[in-house]
Amino acid sequence: MRGTTGTVREPARDVPVVDEADVIVIGGGPAGIAAATAAARLGVTVLLVERSGYLGGAAAGSLVLVWDDCDDGQRKTVGGVLDELVESARRRGGAVLPDLDNLHRADPALWAKWGRWGFTDWFTPRPPESVRPIAWAACVDPEVLKLVAAETVLGAGARLRLHSWVVGAAVERGLIGAAFVESKAGRQALAGRVFVDCSGDGDLLAAAGASHVVGRYLGTLVHRLADVDLQTHVNWERAEPEGAAQETRAMRALYNMTWPYWWLYTVRRGVVWANCPTWASVDGLDPAALTTLEVEGRRRIFAALDYARTHLPGFRDAYVADTAPMVGIRQTRLLSGAYRLTPRDIGRDVASPTSSAARATIRFRTARSIRTSRPTCWWPGGATPPRPRPSV
Repeated sequence: MRGTTGTVREPARDVPVVDEADVIVIGGGPAGIAAATAAARLGVTVLLVERSGYLGGAAAGSLVLVWDDCDDGQRKTVGGVLDELVESARRRGGAVLPDLDNLHRADPALWAKWGRWGFTDWFTPRPPESVRPIAWAACVDPEVLKLVAAETVLGAGARLRLHSWVVGAAVERGLIGAAFVESKAGRQALAGRVFVDCSGDGDLLAAAGASHVVGRYLGTLVHRLADVDLQTHVNWERAEPEGAAQETRAMRALYNMTWPYWWLYTVRRGVVWANCPTWASVDGLDPAALTTLEVEGRRRIFAALDYARTHLPGFRDAYVADTAPMVGIRQTRLLSGAYRLTPRDIGRDVASPTSSAARATIRFRTARSIRTSRPTCWWPGGATPPRPRPSV
């Protein structure tokens, strides 16, 4: 039925309400884990709903192993439940962090130790030849994360519902009364008082009719290569920097990537992380676009592996350990707020001229395309409330 433009009427039906809670969190990534954990610790009933069979979101499903952007190059800016997850993973041998006394120091020896882990502030503009300071970040094993995330949420008193995809919302007088989910059990409803959309794609807010826009950005199919002789490879890079730089350019071209390094260390011996291949302006809501990225991404990955085996010392016996179960999508639906930021606002370190009622402030990272000396800015929390205001 390719190219079909007709419609089919879905029969009306009564949907059974199979669960309810004071707070229902949609999406079990880092944001959803934190939201569910924090709400449960306040003493309310919480249900965390996740489409996959595990928690972790992109950190597990898209293999986003490096948790950076938690530091602006001068101080650590993110903590709370994130710190709990990282520490729990570290105790199980599933996380690596830079030494605290190494942070925020631009030292060639420290860069040689931590730079290939990705432990730096990549957003602050610096001369190409300069040594970047080490920033707080963590490399977290996705399998360990799946376990400690579930233990954290359940330990706080929240409940989990996995393998459930949000497909709709029951809205009355601007308030969400229930979220519709699909699973192997069919369509069911989850009733709640407050709904928190942490899906990453605004699945619930869109279903509820909340005002939003759709954006596009980079897409990647992250993967890991195993059986890499890293000592041999790193020794070659240091002994022959010009040749290594040439081969790095060749690998980056094969992957169509933008990052300086095509591979980074992981917590597992002989396993490297490759945040590529990369596609620009991917429509993360279009199954056809995602299908193309999946198929063509694997073709590029194995082409790059063949090249690495032949040309890169230490990669002769390497193989693809895994590719991410989820495509790495960075932007789809964006909730419309009470005010829209402009580059001029960022330069002035303020978001809204009518934010006198908002006492809270939120810290955010500026895009590399915006010319400003501020790697991070503070802006009034009053810019964030959606319009209209459903219970999400």
